Amino acid sequence: MPKHLKILVNDHAGHPFPTQLSRALAARGHHVLHTYCGKLQGPRGELARLPQDPPGLRIQAIDLGKPFNKYGLFSRALQERNLGRMLRETARAFNPEVVISANTPLGVQAALLKECRKSGARFIFWLQDLLGVGIRNNVEKKIPLVGKPVGWLYIGLERCLLRKSDAVIAITEDFIPIVSNAGVAAEKIHVVHNWAPMGDIPCLPKSNSWSRKHRIHDKFCFVYTGTLGMKHNPGMLVELARAMATETDVRVVVVTEGLGAEFLQEQKERHRLDNLIILPFQPFGEMPSVLASADVLIALLEPDAGAFAVPSKVLTYLCGGRPLLLAVPAENLAARTVMEARAGIVVHPSDTEAFLVAARELFHSPDIRATMGENGRKYAESKFDVDRIATRFEGILAG
Repeated sequence: MPKHLKILVNDHAGHPFPTQLSRALAARGHHVLHTYCGKLQGPRGELARLPQDPPGLRIQAIDLGKPFNKYGLFSRALQERNLGRMLRETARAFNPEVVISANTPLGVQAALLKECRKSGARFIFWLQDLLGVGIRNNVEKKIPLVGKPVGWLYIGLERCLLRKSDAVIAITEDFIPIVSNAGVAAEKIHVVHNWAPMGDIPCLPKSNSWSRKHRIHDKFCFVYTGTLGMKHNPGMLVELARAMATETDVRVVVVTEGLGAEFLQEQKERHRLDNLIILPFQPFGEMPSVLASADVLIALLEPDAGAFAVPSKVLTYLCGGRPLLLAVPAENLAARTVMEARAGIVVHPSDTEAFLVAARELFHSPDIRATMGENGRKYAESKFDVDRIATRFEGILAG
């Protein structure tokens, strides 16, 4: 029996699977504070205490009082500074023995690590995305003249944070060379693949309260749900809606908010795409019904994001028992996972024609869809055992 620890789990994004990890660790007797950014636009897990939650679990929003501006270069920097200060104060009051932090802006991550060094807590960098590379790519596009040095500044910061961490948990083996090149010793690098809270995502019938509410229970639905931002190409969804416009019983349903939703709304009006349905983020409790409304689930990732990001929505999709259509670089872990599970079709994100051909193939092939959906669910059942995952984390957290 491992020693019971006082653990701060910080997941800036508020995703479902880190929240499930916190619940699993608390159920094992650890005292867990789970923090997240309270005003971040994005899909969320179950971030309220549930009646069955263990007494050792506390969930707390780090609330800036206004929405977190993911895309404003200077306003975001100021918000990161305030968020880092608030997170440090929260950590100081909780006084954990170990901190694990994921999906966190690099400035905020630096503030939290600094607090750990001051208090003596171990700091574990849960590496979900290579944020430095992503920031460099985005900044270079926005401000070409100064974007490159600014981008390399963030890459340097991320490398420094990785090096100063007591351990690094990477979600894919693909990150190991980059973490090693940052100066992290091999014994401090661990790989734990992401997962989805399968028990919270039962397979439901297509005709359910959510699909009936939105009048899509009797339609063939291509469904995209989740963030649709800099790493994605919403134009693919527009082209899909245009290609399927003559199929009167087909709908392209997109559950998202922010820049991607605004772009889609403009394109919907411009091209008069009545078959394109745009909905805001849904509560996590509705996720099984959202997935069940789909006949095909879609994920997107731009070519230059394939090396630094892994779309976790794909793992949630696998739980839903529906076939997947991915426009994702083949070398990305999400693509490899879908191919290993034989749960869908993967095309290159730059090949719109291949994407549309695959969509039509799935549309016309009910037997293939059924087999791929079953394969995805079986894969999730075999891989997403939270007890096994919690045991792995306990070993890393104990040092």
